[in-house]
Amino acid sequence: MKYIFLLLLLPVMACGQQKPTNQNLFDTIPFIPEHTTERLELFKKQPMTKGGIIFLGNSITEMGNWAKLLNDTTVLNRGIGGDITFGVLKRLDDITNRQPKKLFILLGINDIGKDIPDSVIAYNYFKIIKQVHAKSPDTRIFVQSILPLNTTHAKFPQHYDKAEHIPRVNLMLKNQATALNYTYINLHPLFTDKNKRLKDELTFEGLHLKPEAYVIWVDYLKKMKYL
Repeated sequence: MKYIFLLLLLPVMACGQQKPTNQNLFDTIPFIPEHTTERLELFKKQPMTKGGIIFLGNSITEMGNWAKLLNDTTVLNRGIGGDITFGVLKRLDDITNRQPKKLFILLGINDIGKDIPDSVIAYNYFKIIKQVHAKSPDTRIFVQSILPLNTTHAKFPQHYDKAEHIPRVNLMLKNQATALNYTYINLHPLFTDKNKRLKDELTFEGLHLKPEAYVIWVDYLKKMKYL
Protein backbone atom coordinates (compact mmCIF):
# COMPACT_ATOMS: atom_id res chain seq x y z
CA MET A 1 0.00 0.00 0.00
CA LYS A 2 2.90 2.37 0.63
CA TYR A 3 3.74 2.28 -3.10
CA ILE A 4 0.23 3.34 -4.06
CA PHE A 5 0.43 6.15 -1.54
CA LEU A 6 3.66 7.36 -3.13
CA LEU A 7 2.02 7.47 -6.52
CA LEU A 8 -0.94 9.46 -5.26
CA LEU A 9 1.45 12.17 -4.15
CA LEU A 10 2.51 12.76 -7.74
CA PRO A 11 0.84 15.45 -9.87
CA VAL A 12 -2.26 14.06 -11.53
CA MET A 13 -2.82 14.70 -15.23
CA ALA A 14 -6.32 15.10 -16.57
CA CYS A 15 -7.60 11.88 -18.06
CA GLY A 16 -9.90 13.48 -20.61
CA GLN A 17 -13.44 12.50 -21.45
CA GLN A 18 -14.26 8.82 -21.25
CA LYS A 19 -17.32 6.82 -22.17
CA PRO A 20 -19.49 5.85 -19.17
CA THR A 21 -18.86 2.12 -19.75
CA ASN A 22 -15.19 2.51 -18.82
CA GLN A 23 -15.21 5.61 -16.62
CA ASN A 24 -15.58 3.77 -13.31
CA LEU A 25 -12.69 1.50 -14.21
CA PHE A 26 -10.13 4.22 -14.76
CA ASP A 27 -11.29 7.48 -13.17
CA THR A 28 -9.18 7.01 -10.02
CA ILE A 29 -5.89 6.34 -11.83
CA PRO A 30 -3.58 9.20 -12.82
CA PHE A 31 -2.02 9.44 -16.27
CA ILE A 32 -4.49 7.19 -18.12
CA PRO A 33 -4.57 8.42 -21.76
CA GLU A 34 -7.76 9.20 -23.65
CA HIS A 35 -6.71 6.57 -26.18
CA THR A 36 -7.45 3.88 -23.57
CA THR A 37 -11.22 4.01 -24.00
CA GLU A 38 -10.99 3.63 -27.77
CA ARG A 39 -8.74 0.59 -27.45
CA LEU A 40 -10.85 -1.03 -24.74
CA GLU A 41 -13.93 -0.73 -26.93
CA LEU A 42 -12.04 -2.43 -29.75
CA PHE A 43 -10.93 -5.24 -27.44
CA LYS A 44 -14.52 -5.85 -26.29
CA LYS A 45 -15.65 -6.38 -29.89
CA GLN A 46 -13.13 -9.13 -30.55
CA PRO A 47 -14.23 -12.78 -30.14
CA MET A 48 -13.44 -14.47 -26.82
CA THR A 49 -10.73 -16.87 -27.98
CA LYS A 50 -8.61 -18.85 -25.54
CA GLY A 51 -5.23 -20.55 -25.55
CA GLY A 52 -3.48 -18.15 -27.92
CA ILE A 53 -0.61 -15.65 -27.81
CA ILE A 54 -1.07 -12.13 -26.44
CA PHE A 55 1.30 -9.15 -26.56
CA LEU A 56 0.55 -6.74 -23.69
CA GLY A 57 1.97 -3.27 -23.22
CA ASN A 58 1.98 0.36 -24.31
CA SER A 59 2.46 2.08 -27.68
CA ILE A 60 5.59 0.08 -28.48
CA THR A 61 3.48 -3.06 -28.32
CA GLU A 62 0.48 -1.43 -30.01
CA MET A 63 2.59 -0.40 -33.01
CA GLY A 64 3.67 -3.99 -33.67
CA ASN A 65 1.63 -5.91 -36.23
CA TRP A 66 2.14 -9.15 -34.32
CA ALA A 67 -0.44 -11.21 -36.19
CA LYS A 68 1.23 -10.41 -39.50
CA LEU A 69 4.75 -10.81 -38.14
CA LEU A 70 3.89 -14.26 -36.82
CA ASN A 71 1.63 -15.16 -39.72
CA ASP A 72 -1.06 -16.03 -37.19
CA THR A 73 -4.38 -14.16 -37.17
CA THR A 74 -5.19 -15.44 -33.67
CA VAL A 75 -2.35 -13.45 -32.06
CA LEU A 76 -3.79 -10.58 -30.03
CA ASN A 77 -2.33 -7.10 -29.63
CA ARG A 78 -3.14 -5.64 -26.22
CA GLY A 79 -0.94 -2.59 -26.46
CA ILE A 80 -2.37 0.81 -25.54
CA GLY A 81 -0.35 3.90 -26.37
CA GLY A 82 0.56 5.86 -23.24
CA ASP A 83 -0.42 3.07 -20.84
CA ILE A 84 1.33 2.49 -17.53
CA THR A 85 1.51 -0.44 -15.13
CA PHE A 86 -1.45 0.87 -13.11
CA GLY A 87 -3.56 0.93 -16.27
CA VAL A 88 -2.67 -2.64 -17.16
CA LEU A 89 -3.60 -3.83 -13.68
CA LYS A 90 -7.08 -2.40 -14.22
CA ARG A 91 -7.58 -4.15 -17.57
CA LEU A 92 -5.98 -7.47 -16.74
CA ASP A 93 -9.23 -9.45 -16.72
CA ASP A 94 -9.33 -9.16 -20.49
CA ILE A 95 -6.06 -11.10 -20.53
CA THR A 96 -6.77 -13.73 -17.89
CA ASN A 97 -10.28 -14.45 -19.17
CA ARG A 98 -8.69 -15.53 -22.45
CA GLN A 99 -6.36 -17.99 -20.71
CA PRO A 100 -3.51 -17.38 -23.17
CA LYS A 101 -0.89 -20.00 -23.85
CA LYS A 102 1.81 -17.32 -23.91
CA LEU A 103 1.82 -13.72 -22.69
CA PHE A 104 4.55 -11.25 -23.73
CA ILE A 105 4.68 -8.11 -21.57
CA LEU A 106 6.55 -4.86 -22.19
CA LEU A 107 5.77 -1.94 -19.88
CA GLY A 108 7.47 0.77 -17.88
CA ILE A 109 8.75 3.54 -20.13
CA ASN A 110 5.62 5.66 -19.65
CA ASP A 111 5.81 5.10 -15.89
CA ILE A 112 9.40 6.33 -16.00
CA GLY A 113 8.41 9.30 -18.15
CA LYS A 114 5.85 10.29 -15.51
CA ASP A 115 8.32 9.95 -12.62
CA ILE A 116 6.67 6.92 -11.04
CA PRO A 117 9.36 5.43 -8.76
CA ASP A 118 11.33 2.45 -10.05
CA SER A 119 10.26 0.30 -7.10
CA VAL A 120 6.60 1.07 -7.78
CA ILE A 121 6.96 0.06 -11.43
CA ALA A 122 8.52 -3.25 -10.43
CA TYR A 123 5.95 -3.78 -7.68
CA ASN A 124 3.11 -3.31 -10.16
CA TYR A 125 4.83 -5.63 -12.63
CA PHE A 126 4.97 -8.33 -9.96
CA LYS A 127 1.29 -7.80 -9.14
CA ILE A 128 0.44 -8.27 -12.83
CA ILE A 129 2.46 -11.48 -12.97
CA LYS A 130 0.96 -12.87 -9.77
CA GLN A 131 -2.57 -12.14 -10.95
CA VAL A 132 -1.97 -13.87 -14.28
CA HIS A 133 -0.55 -16.91 -12.51
CA ALA A 134 -3.51 -17.00 -10.14
CA LYS A 135 -6.25 -16.61 -12.74
CA SER A 136 -4.60 -18.26 -15.74
CA PRO A 137 -2.16 -20.78 -14.25
CA ASP A 138 -1.27 -22.46 -17.55
CA THR A 139 -0.11 -19.19 -19.15
CA ARG A 140 3.61 -18.93 -19.78
CA ILE A 141 4.70 -15.36 -19.03
CA PHE A 142 7.52 -13.55 -20.81
CA VAL A 143 8.69 -10.22 -19.37
CA GLN A 144 10.61 -8.22 -21.96
CA SER A 145 13.13 -5.61 -20.91
CA ILE A 146 12.23 -1.94 -21.15
CA LEU A 147 13.85 -0.85 -24.40
CA PRO A 148 16.79 1.55 -24.70
CA LEU A 149 16.35 5.18 -25.73
CA ASN A 150 18.26 7.45 -28.07
CA THR A 151 18.15 10.87 -26.44
CA THR A 152 20.44 12.34 -29.12
CA HIS A 153 17.78 11.97 -31.80
CA ALA A 154 16.62 15.37 -33.08
CA LYS A 155 12.96 14.53 -32.45
CA PHE A 156 13.39 12.85 -29.07
CA PRO A 157 10.58 13.72 -26.60
CA GLN A 158 12.53 15.31 -23.77
CA HIS A 159 10.17 14.32 -20.94
CA TYR A 160 11.42 10.76 -21.51
CA ASP A 161 15.05 11.76 -20.96
CA LYS A 162 15.37 9.55 -17.88
CA ALA A 163 17.31 6.63 -19.32
CA GLU A 164 19.11 5.97 -16.03
CA HIS A 165 15.92 4.40 -14.65
CA ILE A 166 15.67 1.77 -17.38
CA PRO A 167 18.51 -0.53 -16.21
CA ARG A 168 17.33 -0.21 -12.61
CA VAL A 169 13.83 -1.43 -13.38
CA ASN A 170 15.12 -4.08 -15.78
CA LEU A 171 17.46 -5.44 -13.10
CA MET A 172 14.59 -5.78 -10.63
CA LEU A 173 12.54 -7.60 -13.27
CA LYS A 174 15.43 -9.89 -14.15
CA ASN A 175 16.20 -10.74 -10.53
CA GLN A 176 12.67 -11.94 -9.73
CA ALA A 177 12.17 -14.12 -12.81
CA THR A 178 12.88 -17.43 -11.10
CA ALA A 179 11.03 -16.62 -7.88
CA LEU A 180 7.89 -15.49 -9.70
CA ASN A 181 8.07 -18.11 -12.45
CA TYR A 182 8.40 -16.05 -15.63
CA THR A 183 10.95 -15.77 -18.42
CA TYR A 184 12.89 -12.52 -18.58
CA ILE A 185 13.94 -11.47 -22.09
CA ASN A 186 16.72 -8.93 -22.53
CA LEU A 187 16.02 -7.13 -25.81
CA HIS A 188 18.79 -4.54 -25.47
CA PRO A 189 21.46 -6.34 -27.54
CA LEU A 190 19.06 -6.36 -30.49
CA PHE A 191 18.56 -2.61 -30.59
CA THR A 192 21.56 -0.82 -29.06
CA ASP A 193 24.51 0.78 -30.84
CA LYS A 194 28.09 0.91 -29.55
CA ASN A 195 27.11 3.77 -27.23
CA LYS A 196 24.28 1.72 -25.67
CA ARG A 197 21.67 3.89 -27.39
CA LEU A 198 18.69 2.76 -29.42
CA LYS A 199 19.99 2.43 -32.97
CA ASP A 200 19.09 5.52 -34.95
CA GLU A 201 18.09 3.52 -38.03
CA LEU A 202 15.55 1.52 -36.00
CA THR A 203 13.65 4.40 -34.40
CA PHE A 204 11.42 7.26 -35.47
CA GLU A 205 12.42 9.66 -32.71
CA GLY A 206 14.58 7.80 -30.23
CA LEU A 207 11.66 6.14 -28.44
CA HIS A 208 9.37 4.24 -30.82
CA LEU A 209 10.46 1.52 -33.21
CA LYS A 210 10.30 1.41 -36.99
CA PRO A 211 8.68 -1.64 -38.65
CA GLU A 212 12.03 -3.27 -39.41
CA ALA A 213 12.83 -3.33 -35.69
CA TYR A 214 9.80 -5.53 -35.07
CA VAL A 215 11.09 -8.02 -37.62
CA ILE A 216 14.37 -8.25 -35.69
CA TRP A 217 12.41 -8.59 -32.45
CA VAL A 218 10.21 -11.45 -33.66
CA ASP A 219 13.12 -13.23 -35.33
CA TYR A 220 14.91 -13.21 -31.99
CA LEU A 221 11.88 -14.57 -30.11
CA LYS A 222 11.66 -17.37 -32.66
CA LYS A 223 15.39 -18.07 -32.50
CA MET A 224 15.21 -18.40 -28.72
CA LYS A 225 12.19 -20.76 -29.02
CA TYR A 226 9.95 -18.36 -27.13
CA LEU A 227 7.50 -18.46 -30.03
